[in-house]
Amino acid sequence: MAVWLDEIRDKNRKYKAAITYALESNKPLLIVGGPWGNKPIRHLFKMPAHGRGDVCIDIDPRALSNHPKGVIADITHIPFSNKSFGAAFASHILEHLPTTNDAKKALAELNRVAEAVFIAYPSRQSIGGWVIRDHHLWVWQKGNTTYLKQRGKTEGNNEEEYTVVPANRRASQRR
Repeated sequence: MAVWLDEIRDKNRKYKAAITYALESNKPLLIVGGPWGNKPIRHLFKMPAHGRGDVCIDIDPRALSNHPKGVIADITHIPFSNKSFGAAFASHILEHLPTTNDAKKALAELNRVAEAVFIAYPSRQSIGGWVIRDHHLWVWQKGNTTYLKQRGKTEGNNEEEYTVVPANRRASQRR
């Protein structure tokens, strides 16, 4: 339970940071992944939904129901011009992609369309990270580096790195 609560806190912290960054940059916030999540659990614990961004993208039209600026799109091909957004927030998305190459494409797209990127992901200590069948990757971050690892592969070193420019550095570059 503690791991799950830590994940929720981390997600909410990153979401709030993304909102703040977008507001300070005077550009919209992009949310990747439907804004509604698991409604019964959210309501039970009175957790606010993420995804009330200015624009929300998802590949599943149902995830965008009732979102006034929902756009059906794939995270590896985001249909917006370079730096259209102050910030992008992607919560529990990358682990669903089939390969580390797809995740690297997604991160490159997020960095292309937003000045700052904030991602949340399940912990390797979380039971959900192990039992959800469509989780294909492990994702974790240390500093400015996002690590990606294909699940189920044990031969050799199959970790891949993707370095992102941190939001605080980008903020100082804008001035």
